[in-house]
Amino acid sequence: MNMVKRGKQKNSLKRKSLINKKRIDFPDSISGIYKQCWNYIKESRKFIFIMIYVFFAFALIGYFIPAPPEVQEAVLKIFKELKEKTEGMNQLELTLFIFLNNLQSSFLGVIFGVVLGIFPFISSMANGYILGFVSLLAVNQEGISILFTLLPHGIFELPAVFISLGMGLRLGSFIFQKMGKKIESLKYYLFNSLLVFIFVIIPLLVIAAIIEAGFIVLFG
Repeated sequence: MNMVKRGKQKNSLKRKSLINKKRIDFPDSISGIYKQCWNYIKESRKFIFIMIYVFFAFALIGYFIPAPPEVQEAVLKIFKELKEKTEGMNQLELTLFIFLNNLQSSFLGVIFGVVLGIFPFISSMANGYILGFVSLLAVNQEGISILFTLLPHGIFELPAVFISLGMGLRLGSFIFQKMGKKIESLKYYLFNSLLVFIFVIIPLLVIAAIIEAGFIVLFG
């Protein structure tokens, strides 16, 4: 009886060891890649949720609390410059422009997260605030129904942004691991973050860019 009990305990400890071990293995199939990506996203969910909360908290601030004139001018200047850059572009050029912009910001959100996760926090706050501010301007000009028109723009883009920022935040958490596990954790976080970036975030950003460019061409 004791032998059976000890055997069960040994197997339980073995399973826990396998779970806790941070392995860096490149899957040998597409299904294996996406399974590993999904598992890492699930592991990182609390970091992703933090970024979602920060984003929408600052979106509400941007919508309900009047921005200082300097901030309003800076945001409007950014949008004016973007409009000038994209003016005259056909749908393909516009899609590529949107995709590359989102790709760059998402990649930076992951990589720069290594510095204690500071960049993802700043990016989430800034993007959330800008969304709230722009939504307020749109509602004042077109009415509340304009928000439902803008909704399709974020169906694919926002999940990609939240996942990238969440992974960036988790990447920066390696510094809080125990001594001797910091480098191992950093390698594990970085490898899986890049895997998710390539096989999950990039496809989402491609779809988001196609949809957004299509809306801009159709509705101006």
